Amino acid sequence: MPENLTWMTGLVLGGGLTLVGLVISFVVWRAKGAASGLRGVAWSLLPLAAGLIGLMNAVWQFIMSLFGILVGLLFNPAVWAGVVLAGVAVVLYVVSGVMRARGAGARPRDRAPKASKDAKGAQPGTTAGAENARGQVGAPPKKSGTDDDLSDLGDIEELLRKRGIE
Repeated sequence: MPENLTWMTGLVLGGGLTLVGLVISFVVWRAKGAASGLRGVAWSLLPLAAGLIGLMNAVWQFIMSLFGILVGLLFNPAVWAGVVLAGVAVVLYVVSGVMRARGAGARPRDRAPKASKDAKGAQPGTTAGAENARGQVGAPPKKSGTDDDLSDLGDIEELLRKRGIE
């Protein structure tokens, strides 16, 4: 079709589309009832109205430009590269969320600040630096020998019993 439609061509095109729409509306009216059929008739009259007003040229240009954009996107390798990159980004985001939920691939936050604090706080000749190097200030020194870390669970068990949790 030419770039610039004449008034008569727009009227013929609008009338043809309206005729096809009225036939479809009649079938819908018979199958689904009057309400659906009348809605179809209303939509079917719009192409004829656009042809009579002279808007069929604008409608035709809009449809052709939309079609041109879609065809340009479909056959452009840069667009497909962008689609692939967007897909990779989505996959990486989802994988990182799963890893974060499972605790995989994350550095513990407690270890890094303590290590830097221990290095600064450990001054020769002071007891605070020595206590810092072992753990917390004022904490009893860890027992060496056959006792492991699980032997100190008695305090926790007692606290849970007080609260009624067993």
